[in-house]
Amino acid sequence: MSSIQVILLERVEKLGKIGEVVNVKPGFARNFLLPQKKALRASKANVAYFEAQKKAIEADSLKKQKEAEKLAKKIEGSKSPLIRQASESGQLFGSVNSRDIAAVVSEVSKEAITKNMVRLNDNIKTIGLIPVELTLHPEVKVEVIINIARSVEEAKIQAETGRALIADASYEEAPVVVVAEDVAEDVEEEAQSSEEDAPASEDAA
Repeated sequence: MSSIQVILLERVEKLGKIGEVVNVKPGFARNFLLPQKKALRASKANVAYFEAQKKAIEADSLKKQKEAEKLAKKIEGSKSPLIRQASESGQLFGSVNSRDIAAVVSEVSKEAITKNMVRLNDNIKTIGLIPVELTLHPEVKVEVIINIARSVEEAKIQAETGRALIADASYEEAPVVVVAEDVAEDVEEEAQSSEEDAPASEDAA
């Protein structure tokens, strides 16, 4: 089966808006759209269900959008300190991923931020003030700053100067992480790769 049809329960970038029936790859549907309740399989029963619940679904999406807009105003441009071990040149011993970012922003803002909201092309591997985009709702995106440093003192200096602190006491502009415009494509590629590696059995879901 090269593709399946689903009904979108919210707007999904590069796919469509609420209520549209679109064709997607089975792995993308099973691993992303369906479990995250972004879509339903386009069966006759589900089409009928959506039509009956359309107004309620749209109203719920609008409510969540307004809540996301309030949250965006609260956290936009906020700086969240994250202490990590790093070399003198500022390279991290390890990296900072979406889960780390979600945890520190949640801790600082006292709001529920999940790793699925974080948009990164790659894990962060250097200290500095790193801008990161969060998608709080399909219609609401916001940028926050992750202040990655080797100590609380360094984090304070970076926050005050707006520049990454390196070992020779000079300051350099923090590297900018390019945020992904659409995580769906990455997830689809991952899902497709998983399907190719997995045994050929049909998912009962």
